[in-house]
Amino acid sequence: MNMRKKLAEGVYLTCLPAQKFKTSLLSAQFIIPLHRDTASTIALFPSVLRRGTVTCPDMGQLSARLDKLYGARIDATVRKKAEIQCAGFVASFIDDRFVPGGEKLLEPVANLLGELICDPATERGRFVSDYFKSEKANLVNAIRSLVNDKRGYADSRLLQEMCAAEPYGVPRLGSQETAEAIQPQKLYTSYRKAISSSRLEIFYSGSAEHIRLEQALLSAFSTLPRETVAEIPFAVCHVPADEPRYLTESLDVTQGKLGIGFSCDSEDHIALMFGNTLFGGSSNSKLFLNVREKLSLCYYASSVYHRQKGMITVSSGIEFTDYQRALDEILAQLAAVQNGALEDWELEAARSSLLNAYASMGDSQGRMENFYLGQIATGRNETPEELAAQVREVSLDRILRAMKTVRLDTVYFLKGKEAAEK
Repeated sequence: MNMRKKLAEGVYLTCLPAQKFKTSLLSAQFIIPLHRDTASTIALFPSVLRRGTVTCPDMGQLSARLDKLYGARIDATVRKKAEIQCAGFVASFIDDRFVPGGEKLLEPVANLLGELICDPATERGRFVSDYFKSEKANLVNAIRSLVNDKRGYADSRLLQEMCAAEPYGVPRLGSQETAEAIQPQKLYTSYRKAISSSRLEIFYSGSAEHIRLEQALLSAFSTLPRETVAEIPFAVCHVPADEPRYLTESLDVTQGKLGIGFSCDSEDHIALMFGNTLFGGSSNSKLFLNVREKLSLCYYASSVYHRQKGMITVSSGIEFTDYQRALDEILAQLAAVQNGALEDWELEAARSSLLNAYASMGDSQGRMENFYLGQIATGRNETPEELAAQVREVSLDRILRAMKTVRLDTVYFLKGKEAAEK
């Protein structure tokens, strides 16, 4: 049985027992509100922390210590969950049942994780200068290189424009401008504030008993500074535009990217999730089978339901000259779902797709950790099993009522420079 427990002020443990894996997973994530001015700073500090600790002050010594733990891995992570940034580390190591000679790895891995967070390598009251400069350059390059993935870039730009006045429009890594402006002392101050006043969520998947796990974590994080821990401000639904907005951007691309955002005025999340699966959320959806396969208007076409914001977004790749035809057909497929122009096999295929996704979640420790992190960071508490039960029960009437509240909000079109000149 899964277990969630408060270990200390603002520190919570979610235990996901798993006997079928040969590895254990231990994750420590700080839950921090997403803001335009601080997103890059929060995105930077885990990678700087990963460069060294008091006892292992450089990457070489850190690697040697991990090698002694039978090749354990600890990766810095920065994730966006609705309007929350989750910054921290995920460790993966051999489960104690499979370690030669009965050696225990949970405690030393937990201790190293705690050391990375609480006792990083520093000089003169701030992070080591070379580490700061190197990781800041890596962050700026990572942000700058996002434009090389034109599909991801277009999807991000749609959200930025659609949610320009909301935290949800802020990219996971922040902006190049704010990243370039980060100073060493500002980063160190932000890091200290984050670890002292932000909620820390710890996730464990493995075979260790609860009592041993708690003792290991209490010891590993005994020096974690704790002040008044701020409450998590959960996301509010997107405020739709009075009229649909149409935006065009030109870059050096050979394939157009059409992104479409819709607002949803319904709180029936399961019905909207099901409706989105029918619309464009699976390989049996109307967008895939009709717009992509039958009409060949898109190289790819899919949709995503953003539950915490009450939004659906469509991502598609098209020829520049097919912009209007593709847009009209995507809207026509949405109308078909809203009007109930659905066959029985479509409903069952969508239901099966959702149920398979929830059923297979337990096959990956990483997916389970990511799922529960998203639930906790956004104030949800359903398990995959509970969500699957809701999917089984949802009716066509509920789906149609929810989908009829879906309205066009923003259209973003990325086209080539040559097409823009014509």
